[in-house]
Amino acid sequence: MNLEYKVGSIDDLLAIENQIPEFATPRKGEEVVDKLRDKQHLLLVVYAQGKPVGYKLGHELPNNEFYSWLGAVIPEYRGKGIAKQLLVMQETWCKAQGYSAIRVKSRNLFKNMLLMLISRDYQIVKCEQINGSSDCKIHFYKQLQKA
Repeated sequence: MNLEYKVGSIDDLLAIENQIPEFATPRKGEEVVDKLRDKQHLLLVVYAQGKPVGYKLGHELPNNEFYSWLGAVIPEYRGKGIAKQLLVMQETWCKAQGYSAIRVKSRNLFKNMLLMLISRDYQIVKCEQINGSSDCKIHFYKQLQKA
């Protein structure tokens, strides 16, 4: 399979979001644009035969940290290392930009994401209950370099 990884567009992100069954409510373009306004950010997209099939989006935080905000791979392309490659590329870019750390939030619902983050040396720093459900939001932190 020939995959191309590169900086992508919000339109590509939205096309992917609409194919993710776990996302009950796909993001709207305005929401993404508003969140990124006046922030340094990185949107990586992977393409298979020119079709966007996965993405990773993050933005700067205070204190020289980076927030890995959103990411997804459409179901038929999962299990091929795409999400991990996007994460590694994001980490490499963050180091080159001089960020000291990356923060990520995920949920128990996304077990493969949790396992991938732990395998890449992300540390669990907080777990918060989601609206009284059995699910929780898990906060991860990875130090990239000394601040």
